[in-house]
Amino acid sequence: MGMEIERKFLLTNDGWRKLAEGVYCRQGYLNRNKERTVRVRTVNKKAVLTIKGIARGALRAEYEYEIPYKDGCEMLENLAEKPIIEKKRYTIDYKGFTWEIDEFYGNNRGLVVAEIELSSEDQHFQKPGWIGEEVTDDPKYFNSSLVKHPYAAW
Repeated sequence: MGMEIERKFLLTNDGWRKLAEGVYCRQGYLNRNKERTVRVRTVNKKAVLTIKGIARGALRAEYEYEIPYKDGCEMLENLAEKPIIEKKRYTIDYKGFTWEIDEFYGNNRGLVVAEIELSSEDQHFQKPGWIGEEVTDDPKYFNSSLVKHPYAAW
């Protein structure tokens, strides 16, 4: 079974911006059920279908499959719940770990979060100075939640 151990944080400043260039992503949800989510994401002419299980802290089942880009675009337009999540993703290596920073657009403009994937839930890592409050367990920061309850409405 594919497993994901991911922790999510807010940012304290823009010090990360000079460290990476972002790539534009569009993602939409075919299913946002609490027990499972199914999403389609397009990035740089590639498309991925992702199925995730229920989050238990930082741990949850995850399966990802590359699909034809044209199919991914059609699923976003014709099958995914609206609005589509739009964001720019920045990838930054820091002290042996990769941080992914998502800067959201559209109805979620102004929201910026950082994620780190770990090998175990208790794995130690050093936080960069721009990492702030942890929001791993707060469902309002889940991308799937941002469809129904966008950041602009908080």
